[in-house]
Amino acid sequence: MFLKKIAVAGAFVGFMGSAAHAANCGPDGQSIRILASDFPAIHAVAGLAEENCASSASEFSRNHTTEARQIMNAALTPNPAEYTSVIVANATLTQLMNDGLVRPLNDLVKKYGENIPPNLQIKIGDDVMAVAFMANSQHLFSRKDILEQVGIDTIPSTYGEVVAAAKAIREAGIMEYPIVMNVKTGWNVAESFNLAFMAHGGQFFKPGTAEPTVNSPEGVAALETLKSLVEYAHPDHLTQASNETQGLWEAGKAALGIMWGSRGAPIIDDEGSSEEITSNTVLSAAPSVEPGGVPGATLWWDGFTIATNVSDEEAEAAFAALASALTPEMVAANNDDAVWLLEGFNPGPAAAGVTATVQGGAKPYPMIPQIGIMHGVLGNELTDFLKGGESAEQALADAEAAYITAAKEAGFLK
Repeated sequence: MFLKKIAVAGAFVGFMGSAAHAANCGPDGQSIRILASDFPAIHAVAGLAEENCASSASEFSRNHTTEARQIMNAALTPNPAEYTSVIVANATLTQLMNDGLVRPLNDLVKKYGENIPPNLQIKIGDDVMAVAFMANSQHLFSRKDILEQVGIDTIPSTYGEVVAAAKAIREAGIMEYPIVMNVKTGWNVAESFNLAFMAHGGQFFKPGTAEPTVNSPEGVAALETLKSLVEYAHPDHLTQASNETQGLWEAGKAALGIMWGSRGAPIIDDEGSSEEITSNTVLSAAPSVEPGGVPGATLWWDGFTIATNVSDEEAEAAFAALASALTPEMVAANNDDAVWLLEGFNPGPAAAGVTATVQGGAKPYPMIPQIGIMHGVLGNELTDFLKGGESAEQALADAEAAYITAAKEAGFLK
């Protein structure tokens, strides 16, 4: 059982790397199979790995899917695993480690890690378990032109200001549903709760234990904050995740959004929208409860892992291929697709929201093994409250009860 916290020394402080080098693709004739999420920065890394090393592999396949989180454990459980590598984020590393599905990378880092500095090596104790290459966070997207139409000349910085702006936009008849958020039932609605919960100073567990503490004044306040926001969101908001909210924004159907930083570049580029929308979109820090308070966000990194249940030769080839992609040249070619934790990154407009959120003191997503269970039950139990079917206290009590049952089955609680 994975029982340790994860620390990334300096990952959200400095962007460092080392000089580029000719691709070293490891042993020839191996099968490299990558499972990853579907957004531009991940395509950039995995795509360069394929460009560098497909010719020396027996096969090179990539599955970029929005369902990566849901299928990864099942895909890595067989022996041999369906994939040799999964590109993960904070929470999904713990998800895989809890089942022993990814391997330590120490020897591979020594052999192929000349462009992998220590601050990108995700360590559990003495073992490197993942290699991070980008940072991500949720933050506020605003249409400054629409705000100006209702007499608001400063970008909202608190939840109260966001709601007040949305109310003014609705009352002016500009948009009935000016807010977009990723509150699709399941993982996304739980994460949206997490943002407000952390902004309110909530703690998921009693310190040093796996005992839940979400049914608290901070938890109730977080749910009330979330409900105040979704009152100005599209009626189908419980079906909307990143692709849907980005689409609404690019179609000019939203004026305020809490979305992922990785959506910044595709939203403000010159594709899929209009110049009126892109030129007036402002990316800023995630809103806080009080002015100058902790931003309602969770800091994330994305990086790659190597499966346990593959041959050592396949593991080496997959690691070498992905490591070969972490170059300043890759960053330069895809600079605005991510907040890269690599040499050569030049923060531009698309990184402004994540940068401001980090500088505002947002907290990392909790990297403790039982957080996956808590996240899952919150995703299942909170929608009744948002639909008006029960109180905040009852929804949180239901979540704690479901968590306790699952945590006992998993061995986190007696």
